[in-house]
Amino acid sequence: MRAQRARLALALLAVAALATTASALSYPPSRTVDQVDDYHGTKVADPYRWLEDIGSDEVKAWVEAQNALTFGQLERIDGRDRLLARFKQLSNYPRYSMPYKKAGRYFYAKNDGLQNQWVHYWSESLDGTPKVLFDPNTWSADATIALAGMDVSEDGKRVVFGKSASGSDWSEWQVMDIASGKVRKDLIKWSKGGAQWDAAGAGFYYERFPEPKPGEETLATAENGAIWYHKLGDPQSKDKLIFSLPEHPDWLVGLALNEERDLGLLYATPRGAMHSKIYLLDVKKPGAKPTLLIDDHENEYSFINNEGDRLWFSTTKDSPRGRIIVIDRKRPEESAWQTVIPEGRFALQWASYTGGELFVSYLKDARTQILRYTLEGRRLGEVALPGRGTAYGFGGRKTDTETFFSYVDFVTPTTMFRYDIASGAIKPYRKYEVPIDTSQYESKQVFCRSVDGAAIPIFLVYKKGLELDGTNPTVLYGYGGFSGSQQPFFSTTQTAWYDMGGIWATACIRGGGEYGEEWHLAGSREGRLLSFQDMIACAEWLIDEGYTQPARLALMGGSQGGMMVGAVVNARPNLFGVSLPMVGVMDMLRFNQWGFGAYWEGDYGSPQDPEMFPVLHSYSPYHNLKKGVRYPATLITTADTDDRVMPAHSFKYAAAIQAAQAPDSPPVLLRVETRAGHGGGKPLDKALAEYADMYAFTANAMGIAVPRW
Repeated sequence: MRAQRARLALALLAVAALATTASALSYPPSRTVDQVDDYHGTKVADPYRWLEDIGSDEVKAWVEAQNALTFGQLERIDGRDRLLARFKQLSNYPRYSMPYKKAGRYFYAKNDGLQNQWVHYWSESLDGTPKVLFDPNTWSADATIALAGMDVSEDGKRVVFGKSASGSDWSEWQVMDIASGKVRKDLIKWSKGGAQWDAAGAGFYYERFPEPKPGEETLATAENGAIWYHKLGDPQSKDKLIFSLPEHPDWLVGLALNEERDLGLLYATPRGAMHSKIYLLDVKKPGAKPTLLIDDHENEYSFINNEGDRLWFSTTKDSPRGRIIVIDRKRPEESAWQTVIPEGRFALQWASYTGGELFVSYLKDARTQILRYTLEGRRLGEVALPGRGTAYGFGGRKTDTETFFSYVDFVTPTTMFRYDIASGAIKPYRKYEVPIDTSQYESKQVFCRSVDGAAIPIFLVYKKGLELDGTNPTVLYGYGGFSGSQQPFFSTTQTAWYDMGGIWATACIRGGGEYGEEWHLAGSREGRLLSFQDMIACAEWLIDEGYTQPARLALMGGSQGGMMVGAVVNARPNLFGVSLPMVGVMDMLRFNQWGFGAYWEGDYGSPQDPEMFPVLHSYSPYHNLKKGVRYPATLITTADTDDRVMPAHSFKYAAAIQAAQAPDSPPVLLRVETRAGHGGGKPLDKALAEYADMYAFTANAMGIAVPRW
């Protein structure tokens, strides 16, 4: 019976594939240029270099032609509209952020259901009548201006908030008087990063970059950044420079203030480094100069809080899974550091100092464990979470008596809890009431063996009653970089995929932070190829164990994960039926030429390094496509104003794979969202439309019918 089902499924897939082959498409012409670069004696062609000029009329016309083809094809897919309608239905329920308290007032955000942007509120008490702080839905007709960040002054009277247009990392900062809702005349431009009030509420600190040339806002590199102080009422031209490194224009700088806002920690990240050196600034002393506290950018140091001259940090120094140390600013030398919580069996994810205690989050096979400690490192106990999923929160101030946290897993929607610090009592605060019965789904964690024998975790989610007959449509998702951990989450829209008989598989491959810094470094730089092998091993395991087959296996990833998709599909094109690279870093020889790309060299290495060039060249998705190969059905997604991963990455890759795709092979389409960036702040309607297109494309390529819900 199993063999009969498999043969029938393959026959149906063959019919679907014949109806959607690339030979039936006429791709927009993509001219080539005679551009050849010399990397350490190796000549490398770059025939689509012209697509980097994203503001030119020619490139804009090319994008319009690609979108016309793509949306023309997507509109022909039966069930696309039903998927979008279903996604809207599944997303139509109230959602809240966790509340936080400042000067006796509570602040939180809420989305009533289908609002494009979350609305921010404040109230005088936790159960008090909410008042609108600001509603980003009113900032533009198409809701493409989003909140980039906010900080409430210590007296609770004012809020500084940033606006970001079209998903850009650039933000403009303004100030509002909370009680009246009046926006002051202060306006800060050309900022990337956050803003933080001083202790008195007289002004705020922010990060600023030089103003780019008109038309080059998306392309501008993140050089010559500096920390500035803005005094309320002054024009930006009078702002005071606090910290810069003119001798190192390609270093990134950042600022974190302690709870009392009398001490600043200045982070300086050299180009090519993964971590930062840290300087101290006594902000209560006018004219004080920063002093170097930690002269080490090879390890991570995350500031937790301080008591006087004693500063608590989590660090990976001599402890790849993390430990917590105390540094006395009067004796900052490493020999005087005190370890208060030593490295444990599991990876330390983050720590907070709230209500006189340290709340420390660990990852046990990519699932959260929260332990409580005194400031001196005596263990107080473990917070009893509702399950083996993901927990966030436990923030607050040193004197708070309660804190909040949220819990979620693959089959449990977000629930928020109030935690009484003295007693340890936990009470539900808010729960997402989703419009679907989640008890019909289940999840589990499995492990597969990679090429070197390492155990790679995979989370699987599907509808109960799944048969292992080798025909289940499956989306395999991964990231594998920058220490980003893949943890359990809940998505109502993904339940539509489960209802179609689909499986969602999340792979925790190396390069991420699931098992600490060793796991991260094993998949970085020269180890990136091992990370790709992890993903291939996960795909093969899903097939070998009877979950799916190549024709019904889609590979999905975004940003760094989009690059992973391109590299893995290039290496094993016959292993997948669908490829879904989202906002990917596809040109690994020129990624460091734009935006923040130069600061990814710590994880990737630099093509200008003769030792790293051959590694990057060997897997760069754009450079490793082969003419005449049958690549999977491919939907490449990006956005026209993405200044994190420039859209030219996807443009060049799309042109190259369309030219390389063998005749009578599946389609290769490029979907370019307009007035959108890397994903942050994207209006809900745009996000749902993109999800619907991706799942409709995937279902169509696999021969899967979309239900009539």
